[in-house]
Amino acid sequence: MNQPTRIDVILGTRPEVIKLAPVIAALRASHLETRVIFTSQHRELAATSAAAFGLKPDLDLDLMTPGQSPSQLAARVLSSLDPYFANDPSGLVVVQGDTTTTMSAALAAFHRGIPVAHVEAGLRTDSPVNPFPEEMNRRLVARLATLHLAATEANRQALLQENVPAARIHVTGNTVIDALASILADASEDAQPELARAVAARGNRLLLLTTHRRENFGEPQREILRAVRRIVEEHPDVEVAFPVHPNPLVLAAVAEHLPPHPRIHSLEPMDYPAFVRLLAASYLVMTDSGGLQEEGPALGKPVLVLRTTTEREELIRSGGGLLVGVRCDDIVAAAGELLRNSSLYEHMAVVRYPFGGAGAAEQIARIVHRFITAGE
Repeated sequence: MNQPTRIDVILGTRPEVIKLAPVIAALRASHLETRVIFTSQHRELAATSAAAFGLKPDLDLDLMTPGQSPSQLAARVLSSLDPYFANDPSGLVVVQGDTTTTMSAALAAFHRGIPVAHVEAGLRTDSPVNPFPEEMNRRLVARLATLHLAATEANRQALLQENVPAARIHVTGNTVIDALASILADASEDAQPELARAVAARGNRLLLLTTHRRENFGEPQREILRAVRRIVEEHPDVEVAFPVHPNPLVLAAVAEHLPPHPRIHSLEPMDYPAFVRLLAASYLVMTDSGGLQEEGPALGKPVLVLRTTTEREELIRSGGGLLVGVRCDDIVAAAGELLRNSSLYEHMAVVRYPFGGAGAAEQIARIVHRFITAGE
């Protein structure tokens, strides 16, 4: 019996859509049959991002439920994907990153003997609970995957230390650069967000804030929000743009610990093109997100990482970011130094690609094509 040659790409969250959209386009440009399966782990955020890339799923499992736990979602992904993999198996399942969708889809494929390609393999913090549950998700996928598509040499080394065979690891760069390039190429000259134009007209500097990490819920997030208030109070020329994540715990924390302030702008979740344009217009970034640690330096924006660990040490080593933790005083001090010290700011505010430049999606497509056609 001939081996199936169709590729199944599984995605469910906004970061997966952003980073896999260029891969899907490259696979299809390589004349590989590609089926896109959407779990809807994050229904609204992922759907708006998919629309920005003109990406329509071939199958939508529609699994999101309010207040879902990782275990509940994992069970639904496994039970929903299994009939498709059993009755119409593909030649390769492609997953990205470290979400519950990623881990569950890789396990479902493994149960049916379908090889798995893991995009953005090898990220590690060496803390099983930070980030949670992502660190263990990506470690589990590493045990299940056949192709490990690592963004950087450091990621490759992490996989080698875990006894992943060298022949199965490919350093590709990060596909978010391809996604950024496609969005910025379509932006018109007048695409700067209205908020950014208004801030510039007032002669102020715009700080972009995101905070939604599960391990930061509770006291860490309270510390972050208190720090934001102090930063704007201590720096009269600073305004903060804060797209607020729709997670109920984040919304409750913002309501309780970030009182209204004329220079703090709490925003609805944004589609990816609008978010990229806001990032491009910002002075610096404060975030506990993984993706912004990659996008910020590619646009020359200093990044203050609001976490105690990062799996993206390349950002710190490159000089484009600082790991500042989650204590209010530390965050205020780090932001204040960047806002006052023009030499430090200019050193950090340089376009750099610590995770690789453009072309990752095309390289991944070539690797997948060789695997499907020649088994390499």
